Amino acid sequence: MRIAVDTNVLVRFLTWDDEPQAALAAQAIEAAETVVLPTVVLCETVWVLRRAYKLPPREIAATLRDLIDSKPVEVDRVAAEAGLALLDRGGDFADGVILHDAERAGAAQLVTFDRALAALAEPRLVRQLDPV
Repeated sequence: MRIAVDTNVLVRFLTWDDEPQAALAAQAIEAAETVVLPTVVLCETVWVLRRAYKLPPREIAATLRDLIDSKPVEVDRVAAEAGLALLDRGGDFADGVILHDAERAGAAQLVTFDRALAALAEPRLVRQLDPV
């Protein structure tokens, strides 16, 4: 069977912080022929692991790479790699995905107030708005 997983299922599977829920998550994921990981689920998962679980970005990136490289996992690999690349540089996974989506849509630049994103991205791709 082909399934997609929600953030709460993926977080339980990765953290095993609630044994009954983690066991159910693992059972569903391991029994599936293919596990679809929507990009927004990856964004939310990274946010939860960083904020609620206080995991370091490198650990999160390594965990997600292992997961994405699993044979039965289907993901928008290019978007995920863009998020992971920014996460590896100390940025936000979701910002990497947003930047990728902007490029894919043919936008000349991503306009943002986010100074950290502007500092990590190529200047030709991101323009930081500076409120006076």
